[in-house]
Amino acid sequence: MGKDADLRLDYDRAERLGFPEIVYGESKSVDQLQRLVAGFEVRNQGVMISRCAPEKAAALPPRGVYDAVARTWMHQPVPSPSVPGNVAVVSAGTSDAPVVREALNTLRFLGVQAMDIQDVGVAAIYRLLERLDDLAACDVIICVAGFEGALASVVAGQCPQPVIAVPTSVGYGVAQNGTAALHAMLASCANGLMVMNVDNGVGAALAARRILRLLSPCQTENRTD
Repeated sequence: MGKDADLRLDYDRAERLGFPEIVYGESKSVDQLQRLVAGFEVRNQGVMISRCAPEKAAALPPRGVYDAVARTWMHQPVPSPSVPGNVAVVSAGTSDAPVVREALNTLRFLGVQAMDIQDVGVAAIYRLLERLDDLAACDVIICVAGFEGALASVVAGQCPQPVIAVPTSVGYGVAQNGTAALHAMLASCANGLMVMNVDNGVGAALAARRILRLLSPCQTENRTD
């Protein structure tokens, strides 16, 4: 078997789904990451790696951009086409920054305009209420929160847009690495709230991109009814 038998990259995902493959890097070796980056670059395709540890990022080509907080590595030889619409990433506190940055980086990699609204948790709810006009201008909202995850219910109860909640592993004791926030978001009384897995900023950004694709009139020609 060839040395690349362990890697089967999805080069056609952008054509099939409207967005490229994003590689989960935490469980991959440096050698595997180097080979997959080379595979995408040969085809002049951009590549993003999530959960990429600093020592792994240091072994990748220096032309890529690494965010140590989000643990994302990105290289775009050709910028992604701009996507109509915009997304707000709202977070409860600064401790949620790694997940927030992961979502923001993913959105920008996908060509989506994003607004960052940080530190508006329910402990001082006036901070959120002061930003409702900004939220009203967005097409999709990603809400990132740890502890009891209450922010997502408040945002979804105030804003009519699709709201994607991301519980984070932030919090003491019974917060249980995000389990409490996840359960609270799943049990929310805010109708229509969508919930991602714990710390999954990438998944939230991809979900937002799918929604924007459907909202874009230029995409209707690609549908087969």
